[in-house]
Order: sequence, then structure tokens, then C-alpha cells
Amino acid sequence: MPNTAQHTIDLGFTPGDVLLVSGAGSGIGEAVALRAAELGLAVAAWDLDESAVAATVDRITASGGKAVAVTADVSAPAEVERGFAESRRLGEIRYLVNNAGPSSAGNLDFDEGVRIAVGSVRLMTETWLAGGVPQGAALVNVSSLAGNLIGTDSPWYCAAKAGIAGYTRHLATYRNAEVRSNAVAPGMTDTPRLQGFVQSDVGQRSLEKNPMKRMATGDDIAWAALFLLCPLASYINGVLLPVDGGWTVTQ
Repeated sequence: MPNTAQHTIDLGFTPGDVLLVSGAGSGIGEAVALRAAELGLAVAAWDLDESAVAATVDRITASGGKAVAVTADVSAPAEVERGFAESRRLGEIRYLVNNAGPSSAGNLDFDEGVRIAVGSVRLMTETWLAGGVPQGAALVNVSSLAGNLIGTDSPWYCAAKAGIAGYTRHLATYRNAEVRSNAVAPGMTDTPRLQGFVQSDVGQRSLEKNPMKRMATGDDIAWAALFLLCPLASYINGVLLPVDGGWTVTQ
């Protein structure tokens, strides 16, 4: 007889603990926010797009979750300070997912692209740690296969994503008394930024090399990030986890 008992996912999070996730208005950040709320975490959802992040929070609260929407530029110190003050109304922030950053398709000067992409991760992290974090604090930075395991056309994007991975290793080594730090490296992910990519010649060639024959979903990346954050992963520190369906092993 099949087991009809109700099963729930339990990664060991304490219900009501606060997660801050940047870039939560769409894509990977939105998926992290929604799945975290399902696990019982209170979510401080940040994004530049006010209406998009409000929609994410509305979905969480409509399902009985607790969340606050913050509209802020993660590369602007004053906005980051304000955003943390608003987020802490939920309570102490135990978890941080640094997901926000400029698109690889953005026509940015090399120095400016690296400054925004890597500098914002450092700014968010240092501001959080400076305010004091509870025991068991953990963060996940969203890096990329680009610049770590493969190269892409955008020089600043490759350099920035490699820089984020390097900063994560620094935190894991020298700030481990305060926070446990890891990073995920997504491959091609079906988000608004890559809309239409799979139909392109480059997209088709890339998918052909992928053993899974598909792009990642936002949830594929979100669950990996949430596992690295969770208490069950308490001895995982300083890793860069590729989430790519095996794409890199075929390159």
C-alpha cells in the first residue's frame, strides 16, 4: 500500500529566522525568496524594481508567510544602510543571499562592471556583519560558471564572477567566526534575463552539450542555495557549487 502520509521539506531552519535575498523581484532571487518562505523563514526581499519585489512579497504573504519588500540599489552605501534598517524590522538577519548584480548583457565599462558586481556583494556583506549577526549565520553568494569554470564574451562579467568566488573564499577563511560562506555557480538558467536565449544558435549549441538537455529553473538554483545556507550544511564552508546539469564536464 502506498504511503499517503504528508511529507514536508525540513532543512533544519528555525521558523521565523530572517533571510535577506537581493534581486528578489524575478529569476533566481525570486525563487530563493519563495522557497525560503515555504520553509518558514521570514524574508527581506530586495530589488531595484519596486513593483516586482512587491509582487514577490505579496505572493509570500498571501500564502501566510512573513516578508518585507525593500527597494534599494545594492551598490549604493546609503541605500544599503537604509535597506538593512528596514529589513531588521523582521528581526535579526541570520541568512544572506547576495544575488543581485548587473546583467552580463549590460554594456558596462570594465572597471565599472567589476565595481558594481563585486563591490555590491562586499558592501552588502560588510554592512550586514558590521551590524552584528546571530550565531549560526550563513551566506550564499551567487557567482557563475563564467569566469570560474568557463569563459564568456563579456570581460567584466567573467572577472566579476571570479571575484565573487574569491571573496567568498576569503570570508570562509578569515570571517568564519562570524559567518559560514559559500557560493553557487549557476549555468544557463531560465530567467527573464535569458529570455529567448535557448532559441538562439548559441543557446541551442550549449543545450546540446548539456547532459540534462535543458536550462536550469530558478528553483534548481534556489534549492542548492538554501541547502548551503541551512543548518544541515553546517560543515560546508568556502565551496563554489556548480549548478549546471553537468554542462562544464562536457566542455
